[in-house]
Amino acid sequence: MSITELRSEVSGRLEGVRRTLERPLTSYYLLLGTTAMLLALGLMMVLSASSVRSFETTGSSYTVFLRQLTWVAIALPAAWVASRVPRRWLRLLAWPAVLVAAVLLALTKTSLGVEVNGNTNWLRLGPIQIQPSEVAKLAVVLWAADVYARKERVLANPWQAIIPVVPVVGLIAGLVVWQKDLGTALVLFAILLGLLWVVGVPARLFGIGVSVVGVAAFYLAASNPVRRERITSFIDPFDDFQGAGWQAGHGLLGMSSGGLLGKGLSASQQKWGGLPEAHNDFIFAVLGEELGLVGTLLVLALFGLLAYAAVRLALNTADPFVRYVAAGVTIWLMSQTLINIGMVLALLPVIGIPLPLVSYGGSALVPTLVALGLLVGFAREEPEARAALARRRRGAPAVPAVLARGLARDRDRDRAGQRDGRSRGAGGA
Repeated sequence: MSITELRSEVSGRLEGVRRTLERPLTSYYLLLGTTAMLLALGLMMVLSASSVRSFETTGSSYTVFLRQLTWVAIALPAAWVASRVPRRWLRLLAWPAVLVAAVLLALTKTSLGVEVNGNTNWLRLGPIQIQPSEVAKLAVVLWAADVYARKERVLANPWQAIIPVVPVVGLIAGLVVWQKDLGTALVLFAILLGLLWVVGVPARLFGIGVSVVGVAAFYLAASNPVRRERITSFIDPFDDFQGAGWQAGHGLLGMSSGGLLGKGLSASQQKWGGLPEAHNDFIFAVLGEELGLVGTLLVLALFGLLAYAAVRLALNTADPFVRYVAAGVTIWLMSQTLINIGMVLALLPVIGIPLPLVSYGGSALVPTLVALGLLVGFAREEPEARAALARRRRGAPAVPAVLARGLARDRDRDRAGQRDGRSRGAGGA
Protein backbone atom coordinates (compact mmCIF):
# COMPACT_ATOMS: atom_id res chain seq x y z
CA MET A 1 0.00 0.00 0.00
CA SER A 2 1.40 3.39 -1.01
CA ILE A 3 1.67 6.37 1.32
CA THR A 4 -1.10 8.14 -0.61
CA GLU A 5 -3.46 5.18 -0.22
CA LEU A 6 -2.60 4.84 3.46
CA ARG A 7 -3.22 8.55 4.01
CA SER A 8 -6.53 8.31 2.17
CA GLU A 9 -7.62 5.32 4.27
CA VAL A 10 -6.68 7.05 7.53
CA SER A 11 -8.54 10.18 6.45
CA GLY A 12 -11.58 8.10 5.58
CA ARG A 13 -11.56 6.36 8.94
CA LEU A 14 -11.16 9.67 10.79
CA GLU A 15 -14.04 11.11 8.81
CA GLY A 16 -16.14 8.09 9.76
CA VAL A 17 -15.30 8.60 13.43
CA ARG A 18 -16.16 12.29 13.16
CA ARG A 19 -19.54 11.52 11.59
CA THR A 20 -20.23 8.92 14.27
CA LEU A 21 -19.47 11.41 17.02
CA GLU A 22 -21.79 13.98 15.45
CA ARG A 23 -24.84 11.71 15.61
CA PRO A 24 -27.63 13.00 17.86
CA LEU A 25 -27.47 10.09 20.34
CA THR A 26 -23.68 10.08 20.77
CA SER A 27 -23.69 11.65 24.25
CA TYR A 28 -26.55 9.40 25.36
CA TYR A 29 -24.87 6.16 24.33
CA LEU A 30 -21.41 7.21 25.51
CA LEU A 31 -22.72 8.13 28.96
CA LEU A 32 -24.62 4.84 29.24
CA GLY A 33 -21.81 2.69 27.84
CA THR A 34 -18.88 4.15 29.77
CA THR A 35 -20.84 4.18 33.04
CA ALA A 36 -21.86 0.55 32.60
CA MET A 37 -18.31 -0.55 31.72
CA LEU A 38 -16.71 1.31 34.63
CA LEU A 39 -19.32 -0.06 37.02
CA ALA A 40 -18.80 -3.64 35.81
CA LEU A 41 -15.03 -3.23 36.01
CA GLY A 42 -15.40 -1.81 39.50
CA LEU A 43 -17.46 -4.76 40.72
CA MET A 44 -14.91 -7.15 39.28
CA MET A 45 -12.01 -5.35 40.96
CA VAL A 46 -13.81 -4.96 44.31
CA LEU A 47 -14.37 -8.72 44.35
CA SER A 48 -10.71 -9.38 43.63
CA ALA A 49 -9.18 -6.68 45.85
CA SER A 50 -11.40 -7.37 48.89
CA SER A 51 -11.44 -11.17 48.84
CA VAL A 52 -8.49 -11.70 51.21
CA ARG A 53 -9.48 -9.08 53.76
CA SER A 54 -13.11 -10.15 53.57
CA PHE A 55 -12.19 -13.77 54.30
CA GLU A 56 -9.95 -12.76 57.22
CA THR A 57 -12.63 -10.62 58.88
CA THR A 58 -15.87 -12.47 58.05
CA GLY A 59 -14.87 -15.96 56.93
CA SER A 60 -16.25 -15.38 53.43
CA SER A 61 -14.40 -13.96 50.43
CA TYR A 62 -17.62 -12.44 49.07
CA THR A 63 -18.87 -10.31 51.98
CA VAL A 64 -17.51 -6.96 50.80
CA PHE A 65 -18.43 -7.72 47.19
CA LEU A 66 -22.02 -8.56 48.15
CA ARG A 67 -22.28 -5.29 50.07
CA GLN A 68 -21.10 -3.40 46.99
CA LEU A 69 -23.56 -5.36 44.85
CA THR A 70 -26.33 -4.32 47.25
CA TRP A 71 -25.35 -0.67 46.83
CA VAL A 72 -25.40 -1.10 43.06
CA ALA A 73 -28.90 -2.58 43.32
CA ILE A 74 -29.94 0.56 45.23
CA ALA A 75 -28.06 3.04 43.04
CA LEU A 76 -29.24 1.84 39.61
CA PRO A 77 -32.98 2.38 40.27
CA ALA A 78 -32.12 5.74 41.86
CA ALA A 79 -30.18 6.71 38.71
CA TRP A 80 -33.08 5.57 36.52
CA VAL A 81 -35.51 7.72 38.51
CA ALA A 82 -33.09 10.68 38.34
CA SER A 83 -32.91 10.37 34.55
CA ARG A 84 -36.69 10.91 34.37
CA VAL A 85 -37.21 13.65 36.94
CA PRO A 86 -38.43 16.86 35.25
CA ARG A 87 -35.89 19.67 35.29
CA ARG A 88 -38.33 21.97 37.08
CA TRP A 89 -38.47 19.53 39.99
CA LEU A 90 -34.69 19.21 40.06
CA ARG A 91 -34.32 22.96 40.35
CA LEU A 92 -36.88 23.08 43.15
CA LEU A 93 -35.15 20.22 45.02
CA ALA A 94 -31.70 21.78 44.67
CA TRP A 95 -32.30 24.36 47.40
CA PRO A 96 -33.50 21.99 50.16
CA ALA A 97 -30.80 19.50 49.06
CA VAL A 98 -27.95 21.85 49.86
CA LEU A 99 -29.57 22.71 53.21
CA VAL A 100 -29.98 19.02 54.08
CA ALA A 101 -26.35 18.38 53.10
CA ALA A 102 -25.17 21.13 55.45
CA VAL A 103 -27.30 19.75 58.31
CA LEU A 104 -25.98 16.21 57.77
CA LEU A 105 -22.40 17.48 57.76
CA ALA A 106 -23.00 19.32 61.04
CA LEU A 107 -24.58 16.21 62.59
CA THR A 108 -21.29 14.32 62.23
CA LYS A 109 -20.03 16.39 65.16
CA THR A 110 -22.81 15.07 67.39
CA SER A 111 -23.24 11.65 68.97
CA LEU A 112 -24.36 10.36 65.56
CA GLY A 113 -20.92 10.97 64.08
CA VAL A 114 -18.53 8.05 63.51
CA GLU A 115 -14.76 8.37 63.28
CA VAL A 116 -13.03 6.37 60.53
CA ASN A 117 -9.25 6.54 59.98
CA GLY A 118 -8.99 9.72 62.04
CA ASN A 119 -11.77 11.58 60.18
CA THR A 120 -15.18 12.13 61.78
CA ASN A 121 -16.93 12.23 58.41
CA TRP A 122 -19.42 9.38 58.78
CA LEU A 123 -22.97 9.52 60.11
CA ARG A 124 -24.77 6.58 61.68
CA LEU A 125 -28.43 6.46 60.66
CA GLY A 126 -29.90 3.34 62.20
CA PRO A 127 -28.36 0.20 60.68
CA ILE A 128 -26.38 2.05 57.99
CA GLN A 129 -23.55 4.56 57.88
CA ILE A 130 -23.35 7.28 55.25
CA GLN A 131 -20.75 9.87 54.33
CA PRO A 132 -22.62 13.21 54.06
CA SER A 133 -19.78 14.87 52.15
CA GLU A 134 -20.51 12.61 49.16
CA VAL A 135 -24.13 13.76 49.15
CA ALA A 136 -22.90 17.35 49.47
CA LYS A 137 -21.01 17.13 46.14
CA LEU A 138 -24.19 16.38 44.21
CA ALA A 139 -26.21 18.94 46.18
CA VAL A 140 -23.62 21.67 45.53
CA VAL A 141 -23.58 20.96 41.78
CA LEU A 142 -27.38 21.09 41.46
CA TRP A 143 -27.76 24.18 43.64
CA ALA A 144 -24.96 26.15 41.95
CA ALA A 145 -26.30 25.19 38.50
CA ASP A 146 -29.76 26.48 39.43
CA VAL A 147 -28.35 29.75 40.78
CA TYR A 148 -26.26 30.35 37.68
CA ALA A 149 -29.14 29.42 35.37
CA ARG A 150 -31.32 32.02 37.09
CA LYS A 151 -28.54 34.61 36.76
CA GLU A 152 -27.63 33.73 33.17
CA ARG A 153 -28.23 37.28 31.88
CA VAL A 154 -26.21 39.06 34.58
CA LEU A 155 -23.18 36.75 34.89
CA ALA A 156 -21.03 39.27 33.01
CA ASN A 157 -20.82 41.02 36.38
CA PRO A 158 -18.24 39.02 38.42
CA TRP A 159 -20.00 39.74 41.69
CA GLN A 160 -23.17 38.10 40.38
CA ALA A 161 -21.11 34.96 39.72
CA ILE A 162 -19.48 35.06 43.13
CA ILE A 163 -22.50 35.81 45.34
CA PRO A 164 -24.04 33.63 46.80
CA VAL A 165 -22.29 30.58 45.32
CA VAL A 166 -18.79 31.17 46.71
CA PRO A 167 -19.89 31.83 50.34
CA VAL A 168 -22.29 28.85 50.42
CA VAL A 169 -19.87 26.37 48.83
CA GLY A 170 -17.14 27.76 51.10
CA LEU A 171 -19.36 27.05 54.11
CA ILE A 172 -20.01 23.47 52.91
CA ALA A 173 -16.29 22.94 52.32
CA GLY A 174 -15.56 24.41 55.76
CA LEU A 175 -17.86 21.86 57.37
CA VAL A 176 -16.00 19.11 55.51
CA VAL A 177 -12.64 20.47 56.69
CA TRP A 178 -14.09 20.52 60.21
CA GLN A 179 -14.48 16.76 59.81
CA LYS A 180 -10.73 16.62 58.98
CA ASP A 181 -11.54 15.41 55.44
CA LEU A 182 -9.19 17.54 53.34
CA GLY A 183 -9.51 15.35 50.23
CA THR A 184 -13.27 15.86 49.82
CA ALA A 185 -12.87 19.57 50.58
CA LEU A 186 -10.40 19.83 47.69
CA VAL A 187 -12.94 18.21 45.35
CA LEU A 188 -15.59 20.73 46.47
CA PHE A 189 -13.15 23.59 45.84
CA ALA A 190 -12.40 22.11 42.41
CA ILE A 191 -16.13 22.09 41.59
CA LEU A 192 -16.41 25.72 42.72
CA LEU A 193 -13.39 26.94 40.75
CA GLY A 194 -14.43 24.95 37.69
CA LEU A 195 -17.93 26.43 37.68
CA LEU A 196 -16.52 29.94 38.13
CA TRP A 197 -14.36 29.35 35.07
CA VAL A 198 -17.36 28.01 33.10
CA VAL A 199 -19.52 31.06 33.87
CA GLY A 200 -16.71 33.33 32.72
CA VAL A 201 -15.24 34.88 35.85
CA PRO A 202 -12.30 37.10 34.81
CA ALA A 203 -8.91 35.40 34.79
CA ARG A 204 -7.61 37.78 37.46
CA LEU A 205 -10.30 36.79 39.98
CA PHE A 206 -10.03 33.15 38.96
CA GLY A 207 -6.27 33.24 39.61
CA ILE A 208 -6.85 34.81 43.01
CA GLY A 209 -9.33 32.06 43.85
CA VAL A 210 -6.91 29.32 42.85
CA SER A 211 -4.17 30.95 44.94
CA VAL A 212 -6.40 31.28 48.00
CA VAL A 213 -7.52 27.64 47.77
CA GLY A 214 -3.93 26.48 47.28
CA VAL A 215 -2.62 28.43 50.27
CA ALA A 216 -5.54 27.27 52.46
CA ALA A 217 -5.00 23.64 51.45
CA PHE A 218 -1.28 23.86 52.16
CA TYR A 219 -1.92 25.44 55.56
CA LEU A 220 -4.51 22.83 56.53
CA ALA A 221 -2.20 20.04 55.42
CA ALA A 222 0.87 21.44 57.16
CA SER A 223 -0.97 22.24 60.41
CA ASN A 224 -1.96 18.60 60.97
CA PRO A 225 0.84 16.16 61.92
CA VAL A 226 -0.71 13.20 60.07
CA ARG A 227 -1.30 15.19 56.89
CA ARG A 228 2.17 16.77 57.12
CA GLU A 229 3.71 13.32 57.35
CA ARG A 230 1.77 12.22 54.27
CA ILE A 231 2.94 15.25 52.30
CA THR A 232 6.58 14.65 53.09
CA SER A 233 6.33 10.89 52.50
CA PHE A 234 4.70 10.91 49.04
CA ILE A 235 7.78 12.57 47.52
CA ASP A 236 9.79 9.41 48.24
CA PRO A 237 7.60 6.69 49.80
CA PHE A 238 10.54 4.27 50.06
CA ASP A 239 12.51 6.67 52.26
CA ASP A 240 10.20 5.69 55.14
CA PHE A 241 8.78 2.50 53.66
CA GLN A 242 8.01 0.89 57.02
CA GLY A 243 6.26 4.03 58.27
CA ALA A 244 4.47 6.86 56.49
CA GLY A 245 5.40 5.60 53.03
CA TRP A 246 3.95 2.11 53.53
CA GLN A 247 0.68 2.61 51.62
CA ALA A 248 2.09 4.73 48.78
CA GLY A 249 5.11 2.44 48.45
CA HIS A 250 3.02 -0.73 48.18
CA GLY A 251 0.76 1.03 45.69
CA LEU A 252 3.78 1.75 43.48
CA LEU A 253 5.01 -1.83 43.86
CA GLY A 254 1.63 -3.12 42.71
CA MET A 255 1.51 -0.79 39.71
CA SER A 256 5.08 -1.53 38.64
CA SER A 257 4.80 -5.30 38.98
CA GLY A 258 1.80 -5.52 36.65
CA GLY A 259 3.82 -4.99 33.50
CA LEU A 260 2.06 -4.68 30.15
CA LEU A 261 -0.74 -7.23 30.53
CA GLY A 262 -0.76 -7.75 34.31
CA LYS A 263 -0.59 -10.86 36.44
CA GLY A 264 -4.18 -11.82 35.75
CA LEU A 265 -7.43 -11.38 37.63
CA SER A 266 -7.25 -12.24 41.35
CA ALA A 267 -3.45 -12.71 41.09
CA SER A 268 -2.51 -9.55 43.02
CA GLN A 269 0.06 -9.99 45.76
CA GLN A 270 -0.43 -6.57 47.36
CA LYS A 271 -4.00 -7.35 48.46
CA TRP A 272 -2.64 -10.03 50.83
CA GLY A 273 -2.15 -7.46 53.59
CA GLY A 274 0.62 -5.26 52.20
CA LEU A 275 -1.64 -2.58 50.71
CA PRO A 276 -4.14 -0.86 53.05
CA GLU A 277 -7.52 0.07 51.53
CA ALA A 278 -6.82 -2.16 48.51
CA HIS A 279 -10.52 -2.33 47.58
CA ASN A 280 -11.19 1.34 48.22
CA ASP A 281 -8.80 4.28 47.76
CA PHE A 282 -5.99 2.15 46.26
CA ILE A 283 -8.05 -0.11 44.01
CA PHE A 284 -6.30 1.42 40.98
CA ALA A 285 -3.03 -0.13 42.22
CA VAL A 286 -4.60 -3.60 42.34
CA LEU A 287 -6.11 -3.00 38.91
CA GLY A 288 -2.68 -2.08 37.53
CA GLU A 289 -1.11 -5.15 39.12
CA GLU A 290 -3.73 -7.57 37.79
CA LEU A 291 -4.57 -6.00 34.41
CA GLY A 292 -1.29 -4.24 33.69
CA LEU A 293 -0.71 -1.12 31.63
CA VAL A 294 -3.44 -2.15 29.20
CA GLY A 295 -6.02 -2.25 31.99
CA THR A 296 -5.03 1.12 33.43
CA LEU A 297 -5.10 2.74 29.99
CA LEU A 298 -8.55 1.25 29.41
CA VAL A 299 -9.80 2.86 32.61
CA LEU A 300 -8.29 6.22 31.62
CA ALA A 301 -9.88 5.93 28.16
CA LEU A 302 -13.29 5.20 29.69
CA PHE A 303 -13.08 8.23 31.97
CA GLY A 304 -11.92 10.30 29.00
CA LEU A 305 -14.95 9.21 26.95
CA LEU A 306 -17.22 9.93 29.90
CA ALA A 307 -15.80 13.46 30.15
CA TYR A 308 -16.11 13.94 26.37
CA ALA A 309 -19.78 12.93 26.41
CA ALA A 310 -20.59 15.26 29.32
CA VAL A 311 -18.71 18.21 27.80
CA ARG A 312 -20.42 17.57 24.43
CA LEU A 313 -23.76 17.66 26.21
CA ALA A 314 -22.85 20.94 27.94
CA LEU A 315 -21.76 22.55 24.67
CA ASN A 316 -24.76 21.43 22.62
CA THR A 317 -27.57 22.19 25.05
CA ALA A 318 -29.58 25.42 24.97
CA ASP A 319 -30.68 25.06 28.62
CA PRO A 320 -28.25 26.86 30.98
CA PHE A 321 -29.24 24.62 33.91
CA VAL A 322 -28.28 21.50 31.94
CA ARG A 323 -25.04 23.17 30.85
CA TYR A 324 -23.95 23.97 34.40
CA VAL A 325 -25.02 20.59 35.81
CA ALA A 326 -23.08 18.76 33.07
CA ALA A 327 -20.04 20.97 33.67
CA GLY A 328 -20.23 20.55 37.45
CA VAL A 329 -20.57 16.76 37.32
CA THR A 330 -17.67 16.55 34.84
CA ILE A 331 -15.41 18.67 37.05
CA TRP A 332 -16.42 16.67 40.13
CA LEU A 333 -15.75 13.22 38.67
CA MET A 334 -12.63 14.11 36.67
CA SER A 335 -10.97 16.02 39.52
CA GLN A 336 -11.67 13.12 41.88
CA THR A 337 -10.30 10.66 39.31
CA LEU A 338 -7.11 12.68 38.81
CA ILE A 339 -6.57 13.04 42.56
CA ASN A 340 -7.07 9.32 43.17
CA ILE A 341 -4.77 8.20 40.35
CA GLY A 342 -2.17 10.81 41.29
CA MET A 343 -2.32 9.54 44.85
CA VAL A 344 -1.77 5.92 43.75
CA LEU A 345 1.14 6.95 41.50
CA ALA A 346 2.72 8.93 44.39
CA LEU A 347 2.32 12.16 42.45
CA LEU A 348 0.02 13.52 45.16
CA PRO A 349 -0.26 12.94 48.92
CA VAL A 350 -2.48 10.14 50.20
CA ILE A 351 -5.68 12.01 51.14
CA GLY A 352 -8.33 9.28 50.99
CA ILE A 353 -10.24 9.89 47.75
CA PRO A 354 -12.03 6.92 46.07
CA LEU A 355 -11.98 6.26 42.33
CA PRO A 356 -15.49 7.03 41.00
CA LEU A 357 -17.59 3.98 40.02
CA VAL A 358 -14.66 1.64 40.69
CA SER A 359 -13.80 1.89 44.40
CA TYR A 360 -15.86 0.21 47.11
CA GLY A 361 -18.38 2.34 48.98
CA GLY A 362 -22.09 3.00 48.72
CA SER A 363 -21.97 6.59 50.00
CA ALA A 364 -19.87 7.54 46.98
CA LEU A 365 -21.49 5.20 44.46
CA VAL A 366 -25.12 6.26 44.90
CA PRO A 367 -24.62 10.06 44.38
CA THR A 368 -22.24 9.38 41.48
CA LEU A 369 -24.72 7.16 39.65
CA VAL A 370 -27.56 9.59 40.38
CA ALA A 371 -25.47 12.42 38.87
CA LEU A 372 -24.72 10.33 35.78
CA GLY A 373 -28.39 9.36 35.58
CA LEU A 374 -29.23 13.07 35.40
CA LEU A 375 -26.80 13.52 32.51
CA VAL A 376 -28.26 10.50 30.68
CA GLY A 377 -31.72 12.00 31.06
CA PHE A 378 -30.52 15.37 29.79
CA ALA A 379 -28.82 13.74 26.79
CA ARG A 380 -31.97 11.79 25.95
CA GLU A 381 -34.11 14.95 26.10
CA GLU A 382 -32.01 16.93 23.63
CA PRO A 383 -34.26 17.83 20.63
CA GLU A 384 -32.24 15.92 18.02
CA ALA A 385 -31.80 12.92 20.34
CA ARG A 386 -35.50 12.87 21.20
CA ALA A 387 -36.40 13.00 17.49
CA ALA A 388 -33.95 10.18 16.69
CA LEU A 389 -35.40 8.01 19.44
CA ALA A 390 -38.93 8.72 18.21
CA ARG A 391 -37.98 7.72 14.67
CA ARG A 392 -36.38 4.57 16.01
CA ARG A 393 -39.56 3.62 17.85
CA ARG A 394 -41.56 4.13 14.67
CA GLY A 395 -39.03 2.12 12.69
CA ALA A 396 -38.11 5.08 10.47
CA PRO A 397 -34.46 5.54 9.45
CA ALA A 398 -32.61 8.03 11.60
CA VAL A 399 -31.19 11.15 9.95
CA PRO A 400 -27.59 11.86 11.01
CA ALA A 401 -27.22 15.13 12.88
CA VAL A 402 -24.57 16.41 10.46
CA LEU A 403 -26.94 15.78 7.52
CA ALA A 404 -29.84 17.43 9.32
CA ARG A 405 -27.71 20.51 10.03
CA GLY A 406 -26.51 20.60 6.43
CA LEU A 407 -30.08 20.48 5.11
CA ALA A 408 -31.07 23.25 7.51
CA ARG A 409 -28.17 25.42 6.32
CA ASP A 410 -29.15 24.81 2.68
CA ARG A 411 -32.74 25.85 3.40
CA ASP A 412 -31.54 29.01 5.17
CA ARG A 413 -29.29 29.92 2.22
CA ASP A 414 -32.13 29.34 -0.26
CA ARG A 415 -34.48 31.52 1.77
CA ALA A 416 -31.81 34.24 2.08
CA GLY A 417 -31.22 34.09 -1.68
CA GLN A 418 -34.94 34.41 -2.38
CA ARG A 419 -35.18 37.41 -0.06
CA ASP A 420 -32.18 39.08 -1.75
CA GLY A 421 -33.73 38.42 -5.17
CA ARG A 422 -37.01 39.99 -4.12
CA SER A 423 -35.18 42.99 -2.68
CA ARG A 424 -33.22 43.57 -5.90
CA GLY A 425 -36.40 43.15 -7.95
CA ALA A 426 -38.22 45.70 -5.82
CA GLY A 427 -35.30 48.12 -6.13
CA GLY A 428 -35.24 47.76 -9.97
CA ALA A 429 -38.95 48.37 -10.22
